[in-house]
Amino acid sequence: MDNGMMAGLFVIGTLLLTAISWRSLRNTAHHGFTRWLAWIGILAIIILNADVWFVERYSPPQILSWLLLTLSILSVALGVLQLKLQGRAQTGQRDDAALYAFERTTVLVDNGIYALIRHPMYLSLILLAWGAAAKDATWLTLGLALFVTACLYLTSRRDEKECLMFFGDAYVAYMQRSKRFIPWLW
Repeated sequence: MDNGMMAGLFVIGTLLLTAISWRSLRNTAHHGFTRWLAWIGILAIIILNADVWFVERYSPPQILSWLLLTLSILSVALGVLQLKLQGRAQTGQRDDAALYAFERTTVLVDNGIYALIRHPMYLSLILLAWGAAAKDATWLTLGLALFVTACLYLTSRRDEKECLMFFGDAYVAYMQRSKRFIPWLW
């Protein structure tokens, strides 16, 4: 893919991600702002490595990549499904316009994958970034994956502050018995 096409795809992708995130971009202190930055970083990695996505399918970097990408899909699927089934998302009680509908949970979900980690969807994005970067691990793609990880760490911290404000002491107790991204470690 030539540089012009890559730049065009990046601009179009950034515009689409901005359209999806426009409500949270109005408040840079909201968790949606740093999540948007992470999405932009992931977009850049995917575009940079688009030419090698299916090259040497059975090489160690590709196997690592597909493992991380599979774990990414599993993490987001489990996280979203559980929030939708148990979170009782309602707009009347959580009127933060920057939240997506499934984020407007009114019940603290702390079982299933959420018993182990507080942010399976942010973990999914971290795994996506590193999985895409592993396709062709250059200084640029690895640097972007580190940038995405840092953005999602900040996103999780901001999200936790928002959850503390809504759920109070129940969320404090939940934070004490769960980890942020990696069960039993971090």
